[in-house]
Amino acid sequence: MKGMTLKEMALACDGKLYCHKELEDREVSSITIDSRKVEENGLFIAIKGERSDGHDYIDSCFEKGALCVISEKELDNPKGAYIKVESSLKALKDLASLYRSNLTNLKVVGITGSVGKTSTKETIYSVLSTKYNTLKTLGNFNNEIGLPLTVFRITDDTEIAVLEMGISDFNEMTRLAKIARPDIAVITNIGYCHLENLKDRDGVLKAKTEVFDYIKDGGKAILNGDDDKLATVEKVKGTKPIFFGKDKSNDIYADEIESLGLDGTRFKMHNLKTSDNVSDITVVVPVPGSHMVLNCLAAAAVACEFGLSSKEIIEGIANLKTIAGRNNIIKTEDLTVIDDCYNANPVSMKASIDVVNMAITRKVAILGDMFELGEDEKELHYGVGEYIKDKDIDIVITIGDLAKNIYDGIGTDSRTKAYYFKNKDEFNKEITNILKKGDSILVKASHGMHFETIVEELKTLKF
Repeated sequence: MKGMTLKEMALACDGKLYCHKELEDREVSSITIDSRKVEENGLFIAIKGERSDGHDYIDSCFEKGALCVISEKELDNPKGAYIKVESSLKALKDLASLYRSNLTNLKVVGITGSVGKTSTKETIYSVLSTKYNTLKTLGNFNNEIGLPLTVFRITDDTEIAVLEMGISDFNEMTRLAKIARPDIAVITNIGYCHLENLKDRDGVLKAKTEVFDYIKDGGKAILNGDDDKLATVEKVKGTKPIFFGKDKSNDIYADEIESLGLDGTRFKMHNLKTSDNVSDITVVVPVPGSHMVLNCLAAAAVACEFGLSSKEIIEGIANLKTIAGRNNIIKTEDLTVIDDCYNANPVSMKASIDVVNMAITRKVAILGDMFELGEDEKELHYGVGEYIKDKDIDIVITIGDLAKNIYDGIGTDSRTKAYYFKNKDEFNKEITNILKKGDSILVKASHGMHFETIVEELKTLKF
């Protein structure tokens, strides 16, 4: 890994290096916190977790060929080099910052926002990959542990890294952005997320926009101009942001939007600055949901900054693939399942309801609790129920204590038939009595509800 010598790493994380003199200038080949993934000449960072203590595996890491380990404890008769630190978690972030600073030719796109971070990341990655060797955040590796581990996956031939950054409190974005040092920062929206800490949308805006302080010189902010909070941002490091949205007042906007049902959306983009000087293009995104229009606009804005052609943008959007738990369409012999159960908040849940509402079959939504909504959590759940009343959803199944408020919001005067179950076990007893062959079914809740087990059940369900 470029510049990651034992001596430089010890200096970066304020640690004390214990090794033979001839090893000080050796570079490590990889960095991990998982002892099972230690490689020859790699670095293992021992972190004490809730279930296990990485320090217990230091000897085995040396046996696997680790060049060095980072430890919070002094080691008796270590089998190799080690760096003693006060905090392994801080060292993890310090080393990620060091490695990022060594990657002088790398370009970084940093993505944050209350809703749609992952789907926007996937869209940007799909488009940029048509021209560049691009790396993206995998899974939920978007926090103060996941981001450094993502940075460590970057190699010398990586041209652009698309990094997702998720936060739940003030100053967290500052710590993430110090690592990422984005050339371009994309913010999808400002919604009702993590209100226990951030209090209101103004707090969310303040926390998310901490990223602006760490955009590299000459970089850009690309923002959703349809969002009332983001639209107030006038300058970022002295430069006007690039705004995208459906409103024609944005720098890049979309119209002629045509729903293709669960097969996606066709629409036209305007005012692009592509490398082939084509400003208006028609694209088809194969993922359902009107929110995908905004994701594609963000991707196109980023693509133009990196010199992509209109053909490359169209191809990248057309090739977009969904991932498990994120608006992923699963078609079985008997059902169509919309797996969107990775996480949930009021904005994303309403967007997902709009998606299943596009189905031409009987429409079913299985909805669970949304967490971290603060003191207004009951009212926000109730609001989702009220939102459903104006849609053509046939069946809504609510599961969980907070989801009872969704059920109450739907009420008894709606065309939608609503059910409430306290837990998944209660629902499973009635599943075949409620669902029918041919149903299109949305599954959505906060990750802590573990609704992926419902998705697995639906995938094997027979009628």
